[in-house]
Amino acid sequence: MKHGKKYQDSVKAVDLSKQYEANEAVAAVLETAKAKFDETIELHVRLGVDPRQADQQVRGVLVLPHGTGKTKRVLVIAKGAKADAAQAAGADFVGAEELIAKIQNENWFDFDVMITTPDMMGMVGRIGRILGPKGLMPNPKSGTVTMDVEKAIKEVKAGKVEYRLDKTAIIHCPIGKKSFGQEKLVENYTALMDAIIKAKPAAAKGTYLKSVTLASTMGPGVKVVTKL
Repeated sequence: MKHGKKYQDSVKAVDLSKQYEANEAVAAVLETAKAKFDETIELHVRLGVDPRQADQQVRGVLVLPHGTGKTKRVLVIAKGAKADAAQAAGADFVGAEELIAKIQNENWFDFDVMITTPDMMGMVGRIGRILGPKGLMPNPKSGTVTMDVEKAIKEVKAGKVEYRLDKTAIIHCPIGKKSFGQEKLVENYTALMDAIIKAKPAAAKGTYLKSVTLASTMGPGVKVVTKL
């Protein structure tokens, strides 16, 4: 794979074989983020678990101390008083059958998170095959199937992230933007890593944290010291 001049310059600024302490790693990532836009800083954690086993899944949600730097568009599927509450809480789209039909018939996905009340899950479930592959299916574990729609909306808008193991036993999750600066990014990194460590399954054997890497959108990966 051929990389551009900016990427090549970034690679020279870090030791790709070295594991950095968190503070140093964030500083190195910021130094390598040379794109003209405000790059996202992402955390990639490879875990020593088997994602094929139900008792070794690692998944959770948390509100990052300083958010993600991205304003998420929230769709709420609800009726009556809960729909009114969602509107008042700042949801970008609120509705029921008409929005389900729009997604199904028009392939409409102008939203980042779907929140629904439990009584509407039967309706939402009809388009589960469409929502699932896009990571948009509401789930009680992620707090997106709830009667407290106001709280769910505020958490998403405040910078709630969901971390989830993929098929290769890696978690990919944003921890903020380059413009956050080192201190805020380190605090977000620490909060997310603490959550991932606490989520260690009882069935997990051997080394839990195999590798931890930080990278900007266009920059190289910087290895972080793994600690438990």
